[in-house]
Amino acid sequence: MGSIYTFHNEADIDAIADGDCFLVFDTSSGRTKSATGTDLKVFAGSGGAAVSTTATTLSVTQTQHAGRVVRIATTAPIVVTLPASSGSGDTYTFFMAVAATATESTIKVANASDVMKGVVWAATTTSDNAESFITTATSDSIEMNGTTKGGVIGDLYILRDISTGVWSVQGFTAPTGTEATPFDATVS
Repeated sequence: MGSIYTFHNEADIDAIADGDCFLVFDTSSGRTKSATGTDLKVFAGSGGAAVSTTATTLSVTQTQHAGRVVRIATTAPIVVTLPASSGSGDTYTFFMAVAATATESTIKVANASDVMKGVVWAATTTSDNAESFITTATSDSIEMNGTTKGGVIGDLYILRDISTGVWSVQGFTAPTGTEATPFDATVS
């Protein structure tokens, strides 16, 4: 049998202790669950469980993807479209679980007025060196071809909605062959 909780002298939360207990109603099972303060902190810090996609298109939304890791798990080319930037501060993280093949996969902005500002670091496969690729004034897309532009298993791309019209981007890749910039201006 589960615990019975009695609430006395309720007050506003000014801090959450690791041992605090929170009750949550699970609508799918019709039952109440509990979570500790530690559970809540871990879940809030990670934004929840990772989201995996095998689709060839993904329209990113704040509700479904902000603060979560999106695992790209398709060898077919995928076009990921970010929401319009608004300065929300939301972070979107993309992890390549499967190497891109054939034509390029793309992460792009939603409209012609948004741009990306930042850098992708590429670890070379032929030496201990790393190379960085910096956005230009018109960069609005990250292209991943599974070889020279990245898109290999383990790549990580982090985009933050910094302000209206601007996405901050950081990327980490280990491309094969002669590295090339993954940034382009393809949204019109």
